[in-house]
Amino acid sequence: MSGIPHDHYEPKSGPEKWLHRRLPIVGLLYDTLMIPTPKNLNWWWIWGIVLAFCLVMQIVTGIVLVMHYTPHVDMAFASVEHIMRDVNGGFMLRYLHANGASLFFLAVYIHIFRGLFYGSYKAPREITWIVGMIIFLLMMATGFMGYVLPWGQMSFWGATVITGLFGAIPFIGESIQTWLLGGPAVDNATLNRFFSLHYLLPFVIAAMVIVHIWAFHTTGNNNPTGVDVRKGSKEEAEKDTLPFWPYFVIKDVFALAVILVVFFAIVGFMPNFLGHPDNYIEANPLATPAHIVPEWYFLPFYAILRAFTSDVWVVMFASWITGGIIDAKFFGVLAMFGAIIVMVLVPWLDTSRVRSGRFRPQFKWWFYLLIVDFVVLMWAGAMPAEPPYSTISLIGATYWFAYFLVILPLLGVIEKPTAAPASIEEDFNAHYGKPAE
Repeated sequence: MSGIPHDHYEPKSGPEKWLHRRLPIVGLLYDTLMIPTPKNLNWWWIWGIVLAFCLVMQIVTGIVLVMHYTPHVDMAFASVEHIMRDVNGGFMLRYLHANGASLFFLAVYIHIFRGLFYGSYKAPREITWIVGMIIFLLMMATGFMGYVLPWGQMSFWGATVITGLFGAIPFIGESIQTWLLGGPAVDNATLNRFFSLHYLLPFVIAAMVIVHIWAFHTTGNNNPTGVDVRKGSKEEAEKDTLPFWPYFVIKDVFALAVILVVFFAIVGFMPNFLGHPDNYIEANPLATPAHIVPEWYFLPFYAILRAFTSDVWVVMFASWITGGIIDAKFFGVLAMFGAIIVMVLVPWLDTSRVRSGRFRPQFKWWFYLLIVDFVVLMWAGAMPAEPPYSTISLIGATYWFAYFLVILPLLGVIEKPTAAPASIEEDFNAHYGKPAE
């Protein structure tokens, strides 16, 4: 648990002492709920409980849906229709599961950008950040495989395009692609593999979430100021913190309730808004859709993938320097995964000694531009791979890498931060007033 001084669980009754000596589960729950939490956490810190809710909802609805789904190319599409039409409440379960994935990714993107702004990746929380990014990668894999299962047109052709990317890897790409597909093309073996992994990975994510929570409970929570909780004594720590229960639990539950009102309104009244029309047509290997588009939460990275065509100078240079080993397709794959890797490496790319972006005036503008860039890439990823969209994607991809690889390291050298408060208590009092003695 956190190194912040606080009261730990002490069993009082005989049964409590008996259980605590053999399995200290009550003590673990108590220490988790009563962990001292910086008292100045704002509303950007409510997305953790949304993510936890989404994970549970996706697992529960997924388990029930699996009871009625048939992972076979001849029956998958019909089994989904059976769920929608014949299973009691099946349409609601499917809509909860499909739209729950969108809420999951919306929450994780806000969670990530909040961490990037407030410096939640800086020491001593590097491992917490890396574990979080591993969870994000697992979510992307799970979401992609789940999108294939309805076996609609976009499911089939999306699987064909994405698995084809691995074929671009020099020398070993074709073998990896065949291993992923279970054969030479997207077929029944592919569907079975994706179904099996889609069912398994959420439990791996759940295990990684436990590690993630354990990690930030060990280092303590970050906060909007980036100032550490005072650890000299219990009295000093109590001036900066409040117990997680009931203060932050109630706040998080209230925020979750508000978000779920909007979520259930979408599920109830416009459940297909985020779905692609072509995915309501059964997969046909002989009919290619006019425009293959992944789910919205993959679009920024899809735009980066398509941005680097053979006429881009950096691609031509990479191809020339490697003797043609790195072509445009492989360079696009490297760029797509590289866009995620630079986020993983941000604890070492950000050279500023100041943790929170609140006290970094130049950083704020570059960061706000990064958010705009992310939204523009999302839009460009949904457009056809032709001018002017390809040019916009290239500009967006260039800024994405420039932000992490050039701007962040330079800002740490040239930027003059403003003064941070001496303590969390000082920041809290400045915003909410000093409590009466």
